[in-house]
Amino acid sequence: MSDATLVTGELKLAGRLDARFFALIEAIGQVGSITRAARTAGYSYRGAWLVLETATNLASAPLVESAVGGAGGGGTRLTPAALDLLQAWRQLSARHAGFLREQEAWLLQQPALAGALRRLAMKSSARNQFGGSVSRLAIGPVSAEVTLTLAGGHEVTATVTSSAARRMGLREGGEAIALVKASAIVLVTDFAGYALSARNQLAGTVSRVEQGAVSSLVGVTLPGGAVVTASVTNDAIDGLALRVGQPATAVFKAYSVMVAVA
Repeated sequence: MSDATLVTGELKLAGRLDARFFALIEAIGQVGSITRAARTAGYSYRGAWLVLETATNLASAPLVESAVGGAGGGGTRLTPAALDLLQAWRQLSARHAGFLREQEAWLLQQPALAGALRRLAMKSSARNQFGGSVSRLAIGPVSAEVTLTLAGGHEVTATVTSSAARRMGLREGGEAIALVKASAIVLVTDFAGYALSARNQLAGTVSRVEQGAVSSLVGVTLPGGAVVTASVTNDAIDGLALRVGQPATAVFKAYSVMVAVA
């Protein structure tokens, strides 16, 4: 993930003329055809004409004009008003990009904030994503054991290959994210005196039960506020008589945890 994703901003002129509109304008200038330019910019033919007409009405000047026959053949070309508008867009886009780079540079001087935003920027299908720091790292000949300490003092342990640990540059004290699919988590409400082999066992309180047609999503809030979400069949919900406010422990194997680093 690039640091450049930490600060983004969409540039619009007059609140509605965006990059897609100017891609249409630029394409018309290049190909001389609204039909072909619309496909390039992702508009339908009707949609392209609609946005052009709206912009023309707002600008009080035509943006395109049609040429019929002649030595250069027919087609559509940009008017001087459209060319001026396109030039202004290019200059403003360059200034806008420079502004974003300046804000990015300032943000990267705030390491705690930048680190939090990096974690928030990551997009993954894994329902559970926990940011923390590597508190223990043991690299063996084949596999490595990584323990992340989360906010609130909770620990999550992952088992990864030794080559992956080296490739990612994992180190004690470094920031990382633990990702766990909801389907990999087992909820236990009563151990009945048994001890489980699963390395990760996070005790908390059921805070949410979202029941679906076949399965439900159950949120377990840990001391400190972190929430672990498990995907549980409706039969299991009924069998455990799960309800909000009930103590429960989220259990998952170290092999079910993926580790991500910036």
